[in-house]
Amino acid sequence: MHIRITTDPMTFNEVTNPDSHPCIYEGDGMNGLEIYFETEESRDQFLAWKHDQDSNDLITLTGNDSDDYIAEG
Repeated sequence: MHIRITTDPMTFNEVTNPDSHPCIYEGDGMNGLEIYFETEESRDQFLAWKHDQDSNDLITLTGNDSDDYIAEG
């Protein structure tokens, strides 16, 4: 599953034209998380914050790969 987030996590503003804004992608190409930012500065602040976090403070998203799983929402 591919998740695309267009709300800048540092400013909480919506990125209305994500294709022309900086982003980061974590995943394997088919399954991943794509986060868009308003500016390069905002992206760099997020990366610095993420780097400084203790591993116990990070959130891990997991999915259900079973055949009977239906995503809702």
